[in-house]
Order: sequence, then C-alpha cells, then structure tokens
Amino acid sequence: MSLLEVEGLTHAFGDNLLYRNAGFALNKGEHIGIVGQNGAGKSTLIKICTGQIMPDAGRVVRHPKISVGYLDQYAEIEKEITMEAFLKSAYEKLYRMEQEMLLLYEKAADDEKALKLAARYQEQLEMQGFYDIDTHIGQVAGGLGLSAIGLTRPVGQMSGGQRAKVILAKLLLEKPDVLLLDEPTNFLDKEHIAWLSDYLAGLENAFMVVSHDYDFLEKIANRICDIDNKTIAKYYGTYSEFLKKKTLLREDYVRQYAAQQREIKKTEEFIRKNIAGIKSKMARGRRTRLERMEKMEAPEEKEITPQFQFSALPLTNVEHLQIKRLAVGYQYPVLSGLDFIVRGGQKVVISGFNGIGKSTLLKTLVGELAPMQGSFRFSEQVVIGYFAQDLVWENETKTPIQAVADTYPSMVMKEIRKKLARCGISEKHAAQPLGTLSGGEQAKVKMCLLTLTPCNFLILDEPTNHLDVRAKEALQTALSEFSGTVLLVSHEEAFYRGWARKVSVEDICSKR
Repeated sequence: MSLLEVEGLTHAFGDNLLYRNAGFALNKGEHIGIVGQNGAGKSTLIKICTGQIMPDAGRVVRHPKISVGYLDQYAEIEKEITMEAFLKSAYEKLYRMEQEMLLLYEKAADDEKALKLAARYQEQLEMQGFYDIDTHIGQVAGGLGLSAIGLTRPVGQMSGGQRAKVILAKLLLEKPDVLLLDEPTNFLDKEHIAWLSDYLAGLENAFMVVSHDYDFLEKIANRICDIDNKTIAKYYGTYSEFLKKKTLLREDYVRQYAAQQREIKKTEEFIRKNIAGIKSKMARGRRTRLERMEKMEAPEEKEITPQFQFSALPLTNVEHLQIKRLAVGYQYPVLSGLDFIVRGGQKVVISGFNGIGKSTLLKTLVGELAPMQGSFRFSEQVVIGYFAQDLVWENETKTPIQAVADTYPSMVMKEIRKKLARCGISEKHAAQPLGTLSGGEQAKVKMCLLTLTPCNFLILDEPTNHLDVRAKEALQTALSEFSGTVLLVSHEEAFYRGWARKVSVEDICSKR
C-alpha cells in the first residue's frame, strides 16, 4: 500500500533545475535511503514531502489516515520544560485518555455505562503500551546517550547536540506511520549511531532518510531513491546493491547516449550536404525524423572531487595554547577545570559524549563566548582559522561568488571561480544564493573561505557533518598535510584516526 506518493515533481532554484517530472512512492514497511550528489535536492525533497516547500509543479499525495513525523532539529521548545516532560509529551493522547478513564472510574459507582467505558479505555491503554512508557523512554534515552545528561534537566540548559537528540528521541517514541529524517547521525556519537541503526532496521513503520553515512544506510535501508540527472530512481535492495545496479545502468546509458549522439551527428551531416541537392526529399525526411526523435539527456557530470589546501603560516614547535582551570558555558558551566596545552604542529581531537560541551569550548577559545572561570592564552605567533558547525550566513541571498568577493575584494572573478571549483563547488552552484544550497555545498563554501585565509592554528567544529565521502577524504588529506596546529571536534573516529591524537574531555578536566 502506498503511504506517500510523489507525482510529476518539477522544482528549481533559479537556473538550477533539481527535478523534472520526477516521482516515486513510499509503500508500507519500506525503509528508503535518499542519496545523490551534494546539491542534488535531497533535503529539498524531504521539505517538499513535509509541505515546507511548494514545488514548481507536481504534488505529494499522502494516504489520508497516516501520521507523518519529521525531524526538525531547530523546532521551538519551551526552555523550562524538562527532558522527561518533553519526551512524555509524545504520549499526550494516552495521558488524556488516562485522565478521562480516572474521571469515569470516579463516576462508576453510580453509572454502569461509565464503568464499561472506563474499562474500555484501560484496555486501549494497555494495548498501546501506556503502562510501559517509562521503560520505552528509558530505552530510547539510553540508546541516544541522553540518560547520562539526566531526565530532569531543562531543555534550555542543553547544548545544540543534546537538544537535537531530544527532538529525535521524541519523534522515535511517537512512532508515526511515516518517518522523515534528514541527516539524523550528524549529532550522534559512534555508539549512538549503532543503536539508531538497529532501532530503525527493526522498525515496522516506513521511513525515508537522507544521510551521507553510507555504512548507516547499508544497515537501515531496503530501498534507495537516487536523485540523479533531474529524476528520482527507486532501487530495491541495500545501498551496496544499489551501487552495483547503478554502475551497470549508468554504463549502459552512457553507451546508448553516445550511440544516439553519433547517429544525430551523422544525420545532421547528411541533411547539411543534401538539403539543396538531388537528395533533398530524403534530407527533409531525415530532418523530420530527427526533430521527432526523443533525445536522451546528457549524462550528469560526475561530482567535482574537492581538493582542499590550507594556507599555512610559520609556527614554531613550542606551547601555543595554554588553558588553566577554564570553565565554559552559558548561564552555568557545562565544562569546568579544563587544563591542557597544545604545541605547534600538534593535531588534537577533543572527544567526549555528544553535548558535553566540546563546541562550547571551541566557541570560547575563538572569542564567541566569555570564559566563566579560569583562563586561556594563545601565543603571539598564533593566527586562528575557525570552522563553525552551524551553517549561518549574514546574507543568505548572496552567491558563493559574492561571498568570496566580499571577503577578498582584490581577487579577480576568474580566480574566485577557480578557488570555488577546487573546493568542489560547481559553476552552477557558485552562482546560486547560499540559502538555496544543500548543507554539503554550504560547508564547501565555508571551507573554501577558510582555505583562503592564511593561518597556523585551525580550530574546526564538526567539519564533516554535511560532507560526502569524497569531500571528507579531501579534507582528511588537507588536515594531515597542514604544517600548523589543528584542534578538532569530530564524532567520526574514522575521519581522524591515524593522523590526530585523541584527547578526551575527562582527561583534561582537573579532578575535584
């Protein structure tokens, strides 16, 4: 049974056409992974399915009796509400039913109908697992690493990563008929990704997931929707099976396209030579057939492989960052008693469970937040290059070209385009407003700006969150070859393994 169907979908951002008359269906029990090049329109597709974006043409048809849940990491939540209360709001209907049941039981002594209705409500509550709510909350909170934070903590006191996990937890507890997730692993540690993989793989309900974590997709998806060449192709099977099928189909398509192009060229040459000669009737006939021919779309160009290269300033091999008894946070400290030293040329990864305060530490070191206690000091040699994980722009209507030109007004247009292309930004995306680009494309633009800024101390906060495999590999190479110092926060151990030294937050916090 089709739960959600996309029909005749056409949508563009300016001159960038994402889909042309595309469509597919999400059926009962299907677990769909949505893949495609950065900027192909994966996140846009999710937003069209939720009604956040209206397509230029086409429609999304939902089964009238289904519920749809969408992972909105930026949803407004009352700051004073505790995590436990927020998670319990996933069962709001059941709690209302319980209240009605209790009222009916109070009337039951004098009203037999009330007793029967109360008993019916109690049976429904039992069937829907109402009396196991605390157990379910504990399982999901534990699996996503929220139990360690404390269920009584107010949401307003949580980090961005913790808050995003709480929103995901509530969505999982609600168990909608259709679940729509856009990059759900971005804010999860390795063990929590493993738990989520098992949870989703065992889910009876249907879902669609956008993710650049292909190991994750391999575990959870039994269907793949590939956005390529302005259409959406649905493949049956796992992600690895999809790759094999697509490779064979692409090779076959390229052969057919090349054969058609040869035929077109040959026919056009015949028409040109004979349109005015004794074979003009034949030439006109061939021209008519050529005009009526259903011409194949040119195969989509393969995604540009980025080549990041940071401009390194000299740095001696001495102590360049000293942190003493530092406490960081917002209204209250989330990390206290931090003590550590970073020397020139070191590459250090700050590790610790998601939400412990790693990003808060980096924001303090670059001056976005004031230290709450203690101190830190960079040496006079240090010139910082900073990558923030939030994709925030002063003006989202500017294009990548304008963003680079505004930052480096002396740079000529040819050089700007060359630098963007080197970082994996196509000519088409370079001329698009930043706000219309995918997360991966925006991250590449930010990385491009960073590579143009000479520095010797890189501070990077989850730089791989939106990047695809090739971009991650390019960044990994660039950071390992960078002659300066790197201070990195990343939840992807595979990304920094072998070239950076992992330092856990617990190890650099003074024991009390």
